[in-house]
Amino acid sequence: MNNKNKATFLDALVPIIFLIVSLTYAIMILDVSPHIPLFTSAMVATLIGIFRLKFKWSEIEEGIVETIKMSMSAIIILMIIGMVIGTWILAGIVPTMIYYGLNILSPHIFLIATVLICSIVSLATGSSWTTVGTVGIALIGVGTSLGIPIEIIGGAIISGSYFGDKMSPLSDTTNLAPAMAGSNLFDHIRHMAYTTVPSYIITLILFGVIGFNYVGNDINSESLNVILNGLISNFNISPILLLAPALVILIVIKRIPAIPGLFSGVVIGGAFAFIFQGSDIGNIVNAAHSGYTTVTNITILDELLIRGGLSSMMGTVSLILCAMTFGGVMEKTGMLRAVAEKILKFATNTGNLVLSTILTSIAMNMVAGDQYLAIVIPGRMFKDAYADHNLDPKNLSRVLEDSATLTSPLIPWNTCGAFMITTLGLAPFTYIPYCFLNILNPIISIIYGYTGFSMKSLNIETDM
Repeated sequence: MNNKNKATFLDALVPIIFLIVSLTYAIMILDVSPHIPLFTSAMVATLIGIFRLKFKWSEIEEGIVETIKMSMSAIIILMIIGMVIGTWILAGIVPTMIYYGLNILSPHIFLIATVLICSIVSLATGSSWTTVGTVGIALIGVGTSLGIPIEIIGGAIISGSYFGDKMSPLSDTTNLAPAMAGSNLFDHIRHMAYTTVPSYIITLILFGVIGFNYVGNDINSESLNVILNGLISNFNISPILLLAPALVILIVIKRIPAIPGLFSGVVIGGAFAFIFQGSDIGNIVNAAHSGYTTVTNITILDELLIRGGLSSMMGTVSLILCAMTFGGVMEKTGMLRAVAEKILKFATNTGNLVLSTILTSIAMNMVAGDQYLAIVIPGRMFKDAYADHNLDPKNLSRVLEDSATLTSPLIPWNTCGAFMITTLGLAPFTYIPYCFLNILNPIISIIYGYTGFSMKSLNIETDM
């Protein structure tokens, strides 16, 4: 190890610039997926690691594998969510949620209701992914039926889901951030309220204003009846089917691990499909693997319901693997650390320190492609800097969540962004302007850093 060269900021810039240029060209010009640019960028980083930094391929490969291991839980959850979606549509669970949603919700309150519903479910489960993969897809169906653009609905779903994910003690990122910063879990959650509550209130107001733009967009009774009758004709609609999401939420609340807990949703979906829709085992297995495929000849229903299945998530899985490959090379060769150290030089005061932490976390989300790395690496890098500035560790843990957790779904090749796009059927980038909570939270955190509001010193024991 002694004969290796230490990665410099310039070393790191080469693969990062290559990644940015290739991703921009692929997505904006060629209109193709980011998979190949990500993987090619990983190979560029590998060449620098071998020929410039003197790493062996076996060492870089080890770093790639270790980084991919960090995302394996997310990949398995992603595949299970695909199975949940397929079986829940076959079972009539999602159609039932859409049916009752159309009967209850109207356009001017829909977006606020969406944020609140997703917040509650995510708080209860501690998982934005579970929320998006269950009630989220139903809300997409209801909202598009009411004439609201899907990118706006997606923004409301993501905003609500990430509020609950961030503030829930059951969330993995909510536990990881204080662990990296050296703060207490519940001190961390209370401290996050300073930035999260104002962001949340503004988010609700903005969606309320947007909702009034669709007051006149109520679908006429004829169109509504076509959708409702189509649901009734193709599925046995019953409020009993709403027990399925309630049971899954209860299972997660009981602290059953995410993977077996979510797979119970597949089992419940299969059982409900057999009992309530008369589906046989073959249909259930096919729905779990390939998604719901029955054509109703009602265009809007087919667009809403023909989706899901494990196989539908394979494109996203491969995207995550490509992103993790790039992140693994950058982490193993020390190039990620070189970027963080360069940014750290600008942290001359509290405001600059907070800004540096947020920019680093966002950069890690973009470069490493995973929110866990975006919490772990800056957490390790900035822990001593916060202590040097006489700042309580809960300041760092809050900033990590304000940035790493909340910006992860805004990046299409990040594990979270890829999941949101695939599950909700969103086009990359189009939904970002409507993820108000995710955009506002880092901005408010930066403002607090420069004003000093709620930035607790090490010698202050109580919150302001």
